[in-house]
Amino acid sequence: MAAKILVIDDEKPIRSTLREILEYEKFQVDEAPDGAAGLEMAQKEKYDVVLCDIKMPKMDGMEVLDNIMKLEHEPSVIMISGHGTIDVAVDALKKGAFDYIAKPLDLNRLLITIRNAMDRTELVKEAKVLKKKLSKSKTADIIGESEAIQKVLEMINKVAPTDARVLVTGGNGSGKELVARQIHGKSNRANAELIEVNCAAIPSELIESELFGHEKGAFTSAIKQRIGKFEQAIGGTLFLDEIGDMSLSAQAKVLRALQENKITRVGGEKEISVDVRIIAATNKDLKKEIEAGNFREDLYHRLSVIVIQNPSLNDRIEDVPLLAEHFVSSICEEYGTVKKTIHKDAMKELQKINWTGNIREFRNVMERLIILCGNTISAADVVSYAQPLSK
Repeated sequence: MAAKILVIDDEKPIRSTLREILEYEKFQVDEAPDGAAGLEMAQKEKYDVVLCDIKMPKMDGMEVLDNIMKLEHEPSVIMISGHGTIDVAVDALKKGAFDYIAKPLDLNRLLITIRNAMDRTELVKEAKVLKKKLSKSKTADIIGESEAIQKVLEMINKVAPTDARVLVTGGNGSGKELVARQIHGKSNRANAELIEVNCAAIPSELIESELFGHEKGAFTSAIKQRIGKFEQAIGGTLFLDEIGDMSLSAQAKVLRALQENKITRVGGEKEISVDVRIIAATNKDLKKEIEAGNFREDLYHRLSVIVIQNPSLNDRIEDVPLLAEHFVSSICEEYGTVKKTIHKDAMKELQKINWTGNIREFRNVMERLIILCGNTISAADVVSYAQPLSK
C-alpha cells in the first residue's frame, strides 16, 4: 500500500507541483490550502508524512506542527518555507519536525527526506507496538483465586500506599517481579520509574558501578561518567532482584544508602541524596545465608520491614485452570492464531505435574502445547508434551 502524504501550503502552484511529482513516485497525496484545513485533515486521516508551509493564513505552520505532535498517530512532519531563517528552522526541529527545507525546493533532496521520514514513521509505529506489548506484560495482573495468592494480593494492597521496604521471597519463576510491579503500580510513586537490577546477572566487580554509578576515570574502562540505578530511581522504586547473590562489599554500600538515603558514585567524593523506595527479592533463605556468612544481618533487617512469601505453583495448584486459560488467550493473541480450548481432562493432567519451575515453566509448557497441538488441547497432549519435562 502506497504511503500517504499531506501537503499543506497556501500556494496552489506549489501544491499542484508537489502532487504531480509525488504521485509520479507512487505516493497517495492530499492537499490543504491553509493550516486550519490541514490540521483538520491530519486529525481525521492517518498520514505517513506531512509537508507543511510555515507562513499561511488562518493557522501558521508552527501551530499546525504543535498540534500534529499531539496526535496519537504521529506522522513525520517536514516544514517548508520561503521566508525562513536558521532560528525558525531550529525552532521547528525543537518542536518535533523531522526536517526543514527552504524554498525554492530542491526536489531530489525533498524526495530523499520524504523517504527518510517514512522510515522514521515506520520505526515510531513499531516502537509504539512494542511498548504496548512490553507495558502489557509488565503490568499484568496476578492471576489466581487460591487462598495462598489472595493473601499475597491482600498484603500488596496494604503495603503499596506506604514507602515501607518490602522483601519478596519465593522460588525461581514464581512471579516475584510481578509482585514488585504490583506494589509499585499501586503506590504513590506509580508515575515515576520502577528501576530493576538483577543482582545475580551482574559480576560482583561491576555491581557497585551498576547501583551507584561512577565518575569518569574511576577505573580503566570508565571513559565517561555513569548514573547508577539508585539515581535513576529517584522519586520512584528500585527493585533489587535476587539480592541474595549480591557481594558483601556491595551489601555494605547498599546498607549505608538505606541508612542515610545518600550514595556516592564509584571514584567520586560528592554525596548524592536519593529518595528511593526499595523492594528486594530473593529465592534464597536469607537467614541461612546469614548463618553461613554470605549475607549481612543488618541489611536483612533493613530490607525486611515487610516480607511477602510468594507461593510456588505447587502450593496453589487450584489456580492452574485460570492460569492455563490466561496463557492460552495471551499466547494465541501474540501469535495471531485462533484461541485454542483445553479439555477438562487436560486440566486435570496439568494439575498433576510437579511444577518445579513455577509460573515460568508453566507458561513455557502452555506455549509448547499451543504450538504442537490442534484446536483442542487434550489430556494425551499434556502427557506427551508436558510431563516428560517435569521433575
